[in-house]
Amino acid sequence: MDTMDQQTSSDQPERVPLNADTIRELWSRTYNREGKPDWGHIFPYYHRDIVFQDTIQRIEGIDSFIAMCKRLTKRTKQLKMEIQAIAQDGNVIVFDWVMTMMFKKYPNTPIYGATKLVLSEDGLIKQQRDYYDLWGDIFNNIPRFGKLYRRFLARKFG
Repeated sequence: MDTMDQQTSSDQPERVPLNADTIRELWSRTYNREGKPDWGHIFPYYHRDIVFQDTIQRIEGIDSFIAMCKRLTKRTKQLKMEIQAIAQDGNVIVFDWVMTMMFKKYPNTPIYGATKLVLSEDGLIKQQRDYYDLWGDIFNNIPRFGKLYRRFLARKFG
């Protein structure tokens, strides 16, 4: 059965309504385990026409979103996320987080960011926008290079 059938199947457990508390609980089950992340339990909360965007890509549609999640899982040895704070205003939920990516040959890399979710009228995630400075957080772990990168940003943009 494909993901779309799972979302509409009558034998699937009923989804709990999404709010700040359920997002915190669902996301903690996704990342805070030893080993690879598993998004399977949250895919049914995504609208089939989901638009996902972050600093490096824009993805449209549930099948493309699931494929992106699988690619991330393949690239990392382990991935953990801790939600620092979360707030909701109507159909918009925003949370900031620290995600630690563990690669096979490189040191653990904490990435600091925030996510904005927009819920559709039927309570599914229709838009997700992740905000983070991927390169800055990675470069911080490279001796001397992190400082050079920050100085460059300050000179050119700050």
